[in-house]
Amino acid sequence: MRKSLFLLALVLILVFSFQTVYAQAENENIEEVEINEYKGEKLGSIEDFRENSIKGIQEIDINEYRLVIDGLVAEERKYSYSELQEKNHIKKLVTLNCVTGWSVKALWEGIPLVDLLNELNISEKANTLIFYSPDGYSTSLPISFIKENNIIIADKVNGVQLPPRQGFPFQLVAEQKYGYKWIRWIERIEVSSNSDYEGYWESRGYSNSAELE
Repeated sequence: MRKSLFLLALVLILVFSFQTVYAQAENENIEEVEINEYKGEKLGSIEDFRENSIKGIQEIDINEYRLVIDGLVAEERKYSYSELQEKNHIKKLVTLNCVTGWSVKALWEGIPLVDLLNELNISEKANTLIFYSPDGYSTSLPISFIKENNIIIADKVNGVQLPPRQGFPFQLVAEQKYGYKWIRWIERIEVSSNSDYEGYWESRGYSNSAELE
């Protein structure tokens, strides 16, 4: 009798252990799945975005990553990725239009730049934000435009974390502007008074305003 009870207990322990391990494996294999519709609007896929970076996809070590905001500010700020995740996030349905003719409508989620600016003591001379990526890419937008349109830096697209090819950890959602203003892998934002600053493509002949036609 005791032997039977012992064997039964052993079987139950083995079954329970197997279920626990299986459940853990299931959870570890769960992947984020992007949504394809938002409030009745059909969304494009992340795969629809074309890879046209100047030096290939940038791989960011998120443990070492810091978003630096400097320039015409009383004090330079450096934000870790975890600190930025605690900031207020909003969602915006915006279409990226490339000058080469393709476009993708997507749901972007990220931090309003005005919220970050409100944390800083900015000089009255400041009129422009200049954005930089680790591959040498840069671009700029007027602060007035950023405030009027509540421009965000996105860390999610279509409900999933921004993939490396799409600019992880942050991409500028420069709505109403052509895609070359949508800088990826943002690592630095300079608060500037240089309203004529020309970024990577702008200095090569592209319109600095990047207005959609």
